[in-house]
Amino acid sequence: MSDTLVTTSPAEIPTPTIAELEADPHGVFRRYRATMSVIGHEGLGFLVLRAGDIDRLIRDPRVRQIETEFALARGITGGTLLEFFTEGMLTSNGAVHRRRRSPFSRSFAARVIAELRPVLRRNAEELIDRWRPGEEIDFIEGFAGLLPAQAIAGLLGLPPQDIPRFTQLVYGATRALSLSYAPEDLPDIEADMRSLKAYVEGLLAERRAAPQNDFLSAYLCDADQKGEMSALEIVIQVMQMIIGGTDTTRGAMAAQVSLLLQRRHQWDMVCRDLALVPAAVTEALRYEPSVASVGRFLQEDVELDGLTLPAGQMVTLALISGLRDERVYHMPDVFDIRRTEQPRLHPVFGGGPHRCIGEALARAELEEGLAALATRVPELEPVGEPFRLLGHFGIRRVSPMRVRRAR
Repeated sequence: MSDTLVTTSPAEIPTPTIAELEADPHGVFRRYRATMSVIGHEGLGFLVLRAGDIDRLIRDPRVRQIETEFALARGITGGTLLEFFTEGMLTSNGAVHRRRRSPFSRSFAARVIAELRPVLRRNAEELIDRWRPGEEIDFIEGFAGLLPAQAIAGLLGLPPQDIPRFTQLVYGATRALSLSYAPEDLPDIEADMRSLKAYVEGLLAERRAAPQNDFLSAYLCDADQKGEMSALEIVIQVMQMIIGGTDTTRGAMAAQVSLLLQRRHQWDMVCRDLALVPAAVTEALRYEPSVASVGRFLQEDVELDGLTLPAGQMVTLALISGLRDERVYHMPDVFDIRRTEQPRLHPVFGGGPHRCIGEALARAELEEGLAALATRVPELEPVGEPFRLLGHFGIRRVSPMRVRRAR
Protein backbone atom coordinates (compact mmCIF):
# COMPACT_ATOMS: atom_id res chain seq x y z
CA MET A 1 0.00 0.00 0.00
CA SER A 2 1.04 3.61 -0.51
CA ASP A 3 1.84 5.70 2.52
CA THR A 4 -0.80 8.43 2.65
CA LEU A 5 -4.53 8.03 3.25
CA VAL A 6 -6.47 11.02 1.95
CA THR A 7 -10.10 10.03 1.60
CA THR A 8 -12.44 7.08 1.85
CA SER A 9 -15.04 8.19 -0.69
CA PRO A 10 -14.48 8.27 -4.47
CA ALA A 11 -16.91 11.17 -4.63
CA GLU A 12 -14.57 13.27 -2.47
CA ILE A 13 -11.35 12.91 -4.42
CA PRO A 14 -10.31 15.87 -6.61
CA THR A 15 -10.90 15.80 -10.35
CA PRO A 16 -8.76 18.23 -12.37
CA THR A 17 -10.17 19.29 -15.70
CA ILE A 18 -8.92 17.74 -18.92
CA ALA A 19 -7.80 21.22 -19.96
CA GLU A 20 -5.59 21.46 -16.86
CA LEU A 21 -4.12 18.02 -17.48
CA GLU A 22 -3.44 18.73 -21.14
CA ALA A 23 -1.80 22.09 -20.40
CA ASP A 24 0.66 20.82 -17.76
CA PRO A 25 0.42 17.08 -17.07
CA HIS A 26 3.71 16.87 -15.18
CA GLY A 27 2.82 19.80 -12.95
CA VAL A 28 -0.69 18.55 -12.16
CA PHE A 29 0.46 15.01 -11.42
CA ARG A 30 3.36 16.24 -9.28
CA ARG A 31 1.04 18.36 -7.17
CA TYR A 32 -1.49 15.59 -6.49
CA ARG A 33 0.98 12.69 -6.30
CA ALA A 34 2.60 14.22 -3.21
CA THR A 35 -0.49 13.57 -1.07
CA MET A 36 -2.66 11.00 -2.84
CA SER A 37 -2.38 7.99 -5.08
CA VAL A 38 -5.65 8.41 -7.00
CA ILE A 39 -7.52 11.37 -8.51
CA GLY A 40 -10.66 11.52 -10.60
CA HIS A 41 -10.72 11.82 -14.37
CA GLU A 42 -13.50 13.61 -16.24
CA GLY A 43 -15.71 10.93 -17.77
CA LEU A 44 -13.13 8.14 -17.47
CA GLY A 45 -13.17 7.02 -13.85
CA PHE A 46 -9.89 7.39 -11.97
CA LEU A 47 -6.24 8.23 -12.57
CA VAL A 48 -3.67 6.18 -10.62
CA LEU A 49 -0.55 8.29 -10.05
CA ARG A 50 2.12 6.37 -8.14
CA ALA A 51 4.60 3.91 -9.63
CA GLY A 52 4.07 1.13 -7.09
CA ASP A 53 0.28 1.22 -7.44
CA ILE A 54 0.51 1.26 -11.23
CA ASP A 55 2.84 -1.74 -11.17
CA ARG A 56 0.49 -3.72 -8.91
CA LEU A 57 -2.72 -2.88 -10.75
CA ILE A 58 -1.33 -3.65 -14.19
CA ARG A 59 -0.88 -7.26 -12.98
CA ASP A 60 -3.92 -7.55 -10.70
CA PRO A 61 -6.31 -10.29 -11.94
CA ARG A 62 -9.24 -8.18 -10.73
CA VAL A 63 -8.28 -5.54 -13.28
CA ARG A 64 -8.57 -6.34 -16.98
CA GLN A 65 -7.67 -4.56 -20.19
CA ILE A 66 -10.30 -2.10 -21.39
CA GLU A 67 -12.29 -3.56 -24.26
CA THR A 68 -15.03 -1.29 -25.67
CA GLU A 69 -15.62 0.83 -22.56
CA PHE A 70 -13.32 3.67 -23.62
CA ALA A 71 -14.67 3.73 -27.18
CA LEU A 72 -18.27 3.90 -26.04
CA ALA A 73 -17.46 6.60 -23.48
CA ARG A 74 -15.93 8.66 -26.27
CA GLY A 75 -18.93 8.34 -28.57
CA ILE A 76 -17.64 5.53 -30.82
CA THR A 77 -20.66 3.30 -31.39
CA GLY A 78 -20.10 1.69 -34.77
CA GLY A 79 -18.10 1.53 -37.97
CA THR A 80 -14.48 0.53 -38.42
CA LEU A 81 -13.54 2.45 -35.28
CA LEU A 82 -15.66 0.20 -33.09
CA GLU A 83 -14.36 -2.88 -34.95
CA PHE A 84 -10.85 -1.77 -34.03
CA PHE A 85 -11.81 -2.09 -30.36
CA THR A 86 -13.97 -5.22 -30.58
CA GLU A 87 -11.71 -7.32 -32.82
CA GLY A 88 -8.15 -6.42 -31.86
CA MET A 89 -5.56 -7.93 -29.53
CA LEU A 90 -4.93 -4.58 -27.82
CA THR A 91 -8.46 -4.45 -26.46
CA SER A 92 -9.17 -8.08 -25.63
CA ASN A 93 -8.47 -10.39 -22.72
CA GLY A 94 -7.82 -14.01 -21.76
CA ALA A 95 -7.95 -16.70 -24.41
CA VAL A 96 -9.16 -14.30 -27.09
CA HIS A 97 -6.17 -12.03 -26.49
CA ARG A 98 -3.72 -14.95 -26.59
CA ARG A 99 -5.22 -16.28 -29.82
CA ARG A 100 -4.95 -12.90 -31.54
CA ARG A 101 -1.46 -12.13 -30.27
CA SER A 102 0.35 -15.45 -30.68
CA PRO A 103 0.89 -15.31 -34.49
CA PHE A 104 3.06 -12.21 -34.02
CA SER A 105 5.21 -13.44 -31.16
CA ARG A 106 7.84 -15.13 -33.32
CA SER A 107 8.29 -12.10 -35.57
CA PHE A 108 8.96 -9.81 -32.61
CA ALA A 109 11.20 -12.21 -30.67
CA ALA A 110 14.42 -10.69 -29.32
CA ARG A 111 16.57 -12.91 -31.58
CA VAL A 112 14.78 -11.71 -34.73
CA ILE A 113 15.09 -8.08 -33.68
CA ALA A 114 18.79 -8.48 -32.85
CA GLU A 115 19.36 -9.69 -36.41
CA LEU A 116 17.45 -6.65 -37.68
CA ARG A 117 19.72 -4.11 -35.93
CA PRO A 118 22.29 -3.76 -38.76
CA VAL A 119 19.43 -3.03 -41.16
CA LEU A 120 18.02 -0.39 -38.79
CA ARG A 121 21.45 1.27 -38.46
CA ARG A 122 21.92 1.27 -42.24
CA ASN A 123 18.44 2.75 -42.80
CA ALA A 124 19.14 5.48 -40.24
CA GLU A 125 22.48 6.35 -41.82
CA GLU A 126 20.91 6.55 -45.28
CA LEU A 127 18.28 8.98 -43.99
CA ILE A 128 20.96 11.14 -42.37
CA ASP A 129 23.17 11.12 -45.46
CA ARG A 130 20.38 12.87 -47.40
CA TRP A 131 20.83 15.99 -45.25
CA ARG A 132 23.03 18.75 -46.66
CA PRO A 133 25.39 20.76 -44.41
CA GLY A 134 23.63 23.87 -43.12
CA GLU A 135 20.20 22.55 -44.11
CA GLU A 136 17.21 22.86 -41.78
CA ILE A 137 15.50 19.49 -41.46
CA ASP A 138 11.97 18.58 -40.42
CA PHE A 139 13.11 15.91 -37.99
CA ILE A 140 9.68 14.29 -37.65
CA GLU A 141 9.15 13.92 -41.39
CA GLY A 142 12.78 13.31 -42.29
CA PHE A 143 13.83 10.84 -39.61
CA ALA A 144 11.69 10.14 -36.52
CA GLY A 145 8.65 9.11 -38.54
CA LEU A 146 10.47 7.34 -41.34
CA LEU A 147 12.78 4.98 -39.44
CA PRO A 148 10.03 3.07 -37.54
CA ALA A 149 7.80 3.05 -40.62
CA GLN A 150 10.60 1.49 -42.66
CA ALA A 151 11.16 -1.08 -39.91
CA ILE A 152 7.55 -2.19 -39.63
CA ALA A 153 7.25 -2.26 -43.42
CA GLY A 154 10.28 -4.53 -43.65
CA LEU A 155 9.19 -6.78 -40.80
CA LEU A 156 5.63 -7.27 -42.02
CA GLY A 157 6.42 -7.24 -45.73
CA LEU A 158 4.71 -3.97 -46.62
CA PRO A 159 5.83 -2.31 -49.86
CA PRO A 160 8.32 0.50 -49.02
CA GLN A 161 6.60 2.82 -51.49
CA ASP A 162 3.45 2.60 -49.36
CA ILE A 163 5.09 4.21 -46.31
CA PRO A 164 3.81 7.77 -46.94
CA ARG A 165 0.31 6.43 -47.47
CA PHE A 166 -0.04 4.19 -44.43
CA THR A 167 1.78 6.51 -42.03
CA GLN A 168 -0.59 9.40 -42.73
CA LEU A 169 -3.57 7.09 -42.23
CA VAL A 170 -2.06 5.83 -38.96
CA TYR A 171 -1.51 9.33 -37.58
CA GLY A 172 -5.13 10.21 -38.33
CA ALA A 173 -6.60 6.94 -37.06
CA THR A 174 -4.69 6.87 -33.77
CA ARG A 175 -6.45 9.99 -32.61
CA ALA A 176 -9.15 7.53 -31.57
CA LEU A 177 -6.79 6.28 -28.85
CA SER A 178 -6.41 9.70 -27.25
CA LEU A 179 -8.53 12.55 -25.89
CA SER A 180 -7.42 14.94 -28.61
CA TYR A 181 -10.63 14.93 -30.61
CA ALA A 182 -14.11 16.41 -30.31
CA PRO A 183 -17.30 14.59 -31.37
CA GLU A 184 -17.32 16.49 -34.66
CA ASP A 185 -13.89 15.01 -35.49
CA LEU A 186 -15.12 11.42 -35.41
CA PRO A 187 -16.17 11.23 -39.08
CA ASP A 188 -12.64 12.16 -40.21
CA ILE A 189 -11.04 9.67 -37.80
CA GLU A 190 -13.46 6.98 -38.97
CA ALA A 191 -12.53 7.76 -42.59
CA ASP A 192 -8.82 7.33 -41.83
CA MET A 193 -9.43 4.07 -39.95
CA ARG A 194 -11.64 2.80 -42.79
CA SER A 195 -8.96 3.69 -45.37
CA LEU A 196 -6.31 1.90 -43.31
CA LYS A 197 -8.56 -1.16 -43.16
CA ALA A 198 -9.05 -1.07 -46.94
CA TYR A 199 -5.28 -0.79 -47.42
CA VAL A 200 -4.65 -3.88 -45.26
CA GLU A 201 -7.46 -5.80 -46.94
CA GLY A 202 -5.85 -5.07 -50.30
CA LEU A 203 -2.46 -6.28 -49.09
CA LEU A 204 -3.89 -9.51 -47.74
CA ALA A 205 -5.87 -10.14 -50.92
CA GLU A 206 -2.64 -9.78 -52.93
CA ARG A 207 -0.84 -12.25 -50.65
CA ARG A 208 -3.65 -14.77 -50.94
CA ALA A 209 -3.54 -14.52 -54.71
CA ALA A 210 0.27 -14.61 -54.90
CA PRO A 211 2.01 -15.67 -51.65
CA GLN A 212 5.50 -14.32 -51.03
CA ASN A 213 8.32 -15.17 -48.66
CA ASP A 214 7.24 -12.60 -46.07
CA PHE A 215 5.36 -12.24 -42.80
CA LEU A 216 1.97 -11.44 -44.28
CA SER A 217 1.92 -14.58 -46.43
CA ALA A 218 3.03 -16.77 -43.50
CA TYR A 219 0.51 -15.08 -41.21
CA LEU A 220 -2.35 -15.72 -43.62
CA CYS A 221 -1.31 -19.34 -44.16
CA ASP A 222 -1.11 -19.95 -40.41
CA ALA A 223 -4.42 -18.20 -39.70
CA ASP A 224 -6.23 -20.06 -42.46
CA GLN A 225 -4.88 -23.44 -41.34
CA LYS A 226 -5.84 -22.90 -37.70
CA GLY A 227 -9.21 -21.38 -38.52
CA GLU A 228 -9.34 -19.62 -35.14
CA MET A 229 -9.81 -16.06 -36.39
CA SER A 230 -12.45 -14.49 -38.55
CA ALA A 231 -11.52 -12.58 -41.69
CA LEU A 232 -12.19 -9.33 -39.83
CA GLU A 233 -9.97 -10.33 -36.90
CA ILE A 234 -7.12 -11.12 -39.29
CA VAL A 235 -7.35 -7.65 -40.82
CA ILE A 236 -7.63 -5.80 -37.51
CA GLN A 237 -4.54 -7.51 -36.03
CA VAL A 238 -2.41 -6.36 -38.96
CA MET A 239 -3.84 -2.83 -38.62
CA GLN A 240 -2.92 -2.77 -34.94
CA MET A 241 0.61 -3.97 -35.66
CA ILE A 242 1.11 -1.22 -38.25
CA ILE A 243 -0.19 1.38 -35.82
CA GLY A 244 1.85 0.04 -32.91
CA GLY A 245 5.00 -0.03 -35.02
CA THR A 246 4.87 3.58 -36.21
CA ASP A 247 3.22 6.24 -34.07
CA THR A 248 4.62 5.68 -30.57
CA THR A 249 8.23 5.19 -31.72
CA ARG A 250 8.02 8.35 -33.84
CA GLY A 251 7.30 10.41 -30.73
CA ALA A 252 9.90 8.62 -28.63
CA MET A 253 12.60 9.13 -31.26
CA ALA A 254 11.97 12.86 -31.48
CA ALA A 255 11.76 13.22 -27.70
CA GLN A 256 15.07 11.52 -26.96
CA VAL A 257 17.01 13.54 -29.52
CA SER A 258 15.41 16.82 -28.44
CA LEU A 259 16.09 16.14 -24.75
CA LEU A 260 19.74 15.45 -25.48
CA LEU A 261 20.23 18.43 -27.81
CA GLN A 262 18.74 20.72 -25.18
CA ARG A 263 21.37 19.40 -22.73
CA ARG A 264 24.42 19.66 -24.91
CA HIS A 265 26.83 18.13 -22.42
CA GLN A 266 24.74 14.91 -22.34
CA TRP A 267 24.49 14.87 -26.15
CA ASP A 268 28.28 15.21 -26.33
CA MET A 269 28.70 12.39 -23.80
CA VAL A 270 26.68 10.07 -26.05
CA CYS A 271 28.60 11.16 -29.15
CA ARG A 272 31.89 10.40 -27.42
CA ASP A 273 30.75 7.06 -25.98
CA LEU A 274 28.09 5.06 -27.82
CA ALA A 275 27.94 2.66 -24.87
CA LEU A 276 25.73 5.33 -23.26
CA VAL A 277 23.08 5.01 -25.98
CA PRO A 278 20.90 2.37 -24.22
CA ALA A 279 20.91 4.39 -20.98
CA ALA A 280 20.00 7.57 -22.87
CA VAL A 281 17.09 5.80 -24.56
CA THR A 282 15.86 4.40 -21.23
CA GLU A 283 16.02 7.78 -19.51
CA ALA A 284 14.23 9.55 -22.36
CA LEU A 285 11.43 6.98 -22.23
CA ARG A 286 11.11 7.70 -18.51
CA TYR A 287 11.34 11.47 -18.66
CA GLU A 288 8.98 12.03 -21.62
CA PRO A 289 7.13 8.82 -22.53
CA SER A 290 5.33 8.78 -25.87
CA VAL A 291 2.60 6.67 -24.23
CA ALA A 292 1.18 8.64 -21.32
CA SER A 293 -1.11 6.00 -19.87
CA VAL A 294 -2.80 2.64 -20.21
CA GLY A 295 -6.44 2.02 -19.41
CA ARG A 296 -7.89 -0.78 -17.34
CA PHE A 297 -11.36 -1.89 -16.16
CA LEU A 298 -12.19 -2.92 -12.61
CA GLN A 299 -13.92 -6.30 -12.50
CA GLU A 300 -14.09 -6.21 -8.69
CA ASP A 301 -13.77 -3.57 -6.00
CA VAL A 302 -10.13 -2.63 -5.48
CA GLU A 303 -8.79 -0.85 -2.40
CA LEU A 304 -6.03 1.66 -2.86
CA ASP A 305 -4.82 3.78 0.07
CA GLY A 306 -7.99 3.03 2.02
CA LEU A 307 -10.09 4.21 -0.92
CA THR A 308 -12.38 1.63 -2.49
CA LEU A 309 -12.47 1.91 -6.26
CA PRO A 310 -15.77 0.29 -7.27
CA ALA A 311 -16.16 -2.53 -9.78
CA GLY A 312 -17.43 -1.49 -13.19
CA GLN A 313 -15.24 1.62 -13.37
CA MET A 314 -12.40 2.49 -15.72
CA VAL A 315 -9.01 3.36 -14.27
CA THR A 316 -6.21 5.09 -16.13
CA LEU A 317 -2.73 4.03 -15.04
CA ALA A 318 -0.83 7.28 -15.53
CA LEU A 319 2.60 6.08 -16.67
CA ILE A 320 3.62 9.68 -17.24
CA SER A 321 3.10 10.28 -13.51
CA GLY A 322 4.59 7.02 -12.22
CA LEU A 323 7.74 7.54 -14.25
CA ARG A 324 8.43 10.71 -12.25
CA ASP A 325 7.41 9.29 -8.88
CA GLU A 326 9.71 10.62 -6.15
CA ARG A 327 9.33 7.31 -4.30
CA VAL A 328 11.23 5.52 -7.07
CA TYR A 329 13.43 8.12 -8.79
CA HIS A 330 15.91 10.54 -7.23
CA MET A 331 15.24 14.08 -8.52
CA PRO A 332 12.71 12.72 -11.05
CA ASP A 333 12.27 16.04 -12.88
CA VAL A 334 15.93 16.01 -13.89
CA PHE A 335 16.89 14.31 -17.17
CA ASP A 336 20.04 12.32 -16.44
CA ILE A 337 21.38 9.58 -18.71
CA ARG A 338 23.65 8.41 -15.87
CA ARG A 339 20.64 7.57 -13.69
CA THR A 340 21.09 4.25 -11.89
CA GLU A 341 17.68 3.48 -10.36
CA GLN A 342 15.85 2.44 -13.54
CA PRO A 343 13.56 -0.61 -13.08
CA ARG A 344 14.64 -3.84 -14.77
CA LEU A 345 11.50 -3.80 -16.95
CA HIS A 346 10.69 -0.34 -18.23
CA PRO A 347 7.14 0.63 -17.16
CA VAL A 348 6.46 2.50 -20.41
CA PHE A 349 5.97 -0.85 -22.18
CA GLY A 350 3.20 -1.93 -19.80
CA GLY A 351 3.04 -5.18 -17.90
CA GLY A 352 1.36 -8.54 -17.56
CA PRO A 353 -0.04 -10.35 -20.61
CA HIS A 354 -0.46 -7.03 -22.43
CA ARG A 355 3.17 -5.93 -22.16
CA CYS A 356 4.08 -4.38 -25.51
CA ILE A 357 4.87 -7.08 -28.05
CA GLY A 358 7.05 -4.61 -29.96
CA GLU A 359 9.29 -3.61 -27.04
CA ALA A 360 12.45 -5.18 -28.48
CA LEU A 361 11.80 -3.58 -31.88
CA ALA A 362 11.13 -0.14 -30.38
CA ARG A 363 14.31 -0.25 -28.31
CA ALA A 364 16.34 -1.39 -31.33
CA GLU A 365 14.97 1.44 -33.47
CA LEU A 366 15.58 4.07 -30.80
CA GLU A 367 19.08 2.84 -30.01
CA GLU A 368 20.25 2.35 -33.59
CA GLY A 369 18.69 5.65 -34.66
CA LEU A 370 20.40 7.56 -31.84
CA ALA A 371 23.73 5.82 -32.45
CA ALA A 372 23.60 6.71 -36.14
CA LEU A 373 22.86 10.37 -35.36
CA ALA A 374 25.61 10.59 -32.74
CA THR A 375 28.11 9.06 -35.15
CA ARG A 376 27.11 10.80 -38.39
CA VAL A 377 26.04 14.27 -37.17
CA PRO A 378 27.49 15.03 -33.72
CA GLU A 379 27.26 18.73 -34.67
CA LEU A 380 23.44 18.51 -35.00
CA GLU A 381 21.67 21.47 -33.40
CA PRO A 382 18.04 22.31 -32.64
CA VAL A 383 16.26 25.10 -34.49
CA GLY A 384 13.33 27.15 -33.20
CA GLU A 385 10.97 26.10 -30.43
CA PRO A 386 11.94 22.96 -28.48
CA PHE A 387 10.09 19.80 -29.38
CA ARG A 388 7.25 18.75 -27.07
CA LEU A 389 5.21 15.62 -26.55
CA LEU A 390 1.67 16.80 -25.86
CA GLY A 391 -1.12 15.24 -23.84
CA HIS A 392 -1.64 13.25 -20.65
CA PHE A 393 -3.59 10.25 -21.94
CA GLY A 394 -2.91 7.36 -24.34
CA ILE A 395 -0.58 8.03 -27.27
CA ARG A 396 0.81 11.54 -26.95
CA ARG A 397 0.86 14.02 -29.83
CA VAL A 398 4.02 15.46 -31.36
CA SER A 399 4.86 19.11 -31.91
CA PRO A 400 6.98 20.22 -34.88
CA MET A 401 10.73 19.67 -34.55
CA ARG A 402 13.42 21.20 -36.71
CA VAL A 403 17.16 20.58 -36.54
CA ARG A 404 20.17 21.76 -38.53
CA ARG A 405 23.23 19.92 -39.70
CA ALA A 406 26.02 22.41 -39.09
CA ARG A 407 28.03 23.65 -42.03
